[in-house]
Amino acid sequence: MYYNYWFVFSKACEYGIKATIFIAINSYDGRRVSPKEISKEIDSPTAFTAKILQDLVRHHIIKSVKGAYGGFEIDKDTISKIKLAQIVNAIDGDQIYKGCGLGLQSCNEAHPCPVHDKFKLVRDDLKFMLEHTSLEELALNITSGASFLKI
Repeated sequence: MYYNYWFVFSKACEYGIKATIFIAINSYDGRRVSPKEISKEIDSPTAFTAKILQDLVRHHIIKSVKGAYGGFEIDKDTISKIKLAQIVNAIDGDQIYKGCGLGLQSCNEAHPCPVHDKFKLVRDDLKFMLEHTSLEELALNITSGASFLKI
């Protein structure tokens, strides 16, 4: 998968983060949401969204319930335990912490690119932020109006 580190996440990961936040907000209200509702809310293609949701289910971040009252949900007591890093790792893996800032195939301490040392600091800060930001924090920021999923 191609990553442009100036934009940080893949498009699938961006959709996955937004979808998980939307599911969390609805789960607090006791609502399950359909893939169609999710894709409409996060402005993503339905089929692509469904694939991303299945990745999140496989990684035990969200739950899928089948049937007439089915949809996607997250147990309320686990929303605060889910970190943004888990969502990113489920969709993009851990490559975001390893890639070269200039996109070189081989960039490391022994053979660094021109921005290696500076970009390593950016990656380390990003990793810290992802590991210390909970889904609950993001969902509550949306419900309070402090931040938004779409404009």
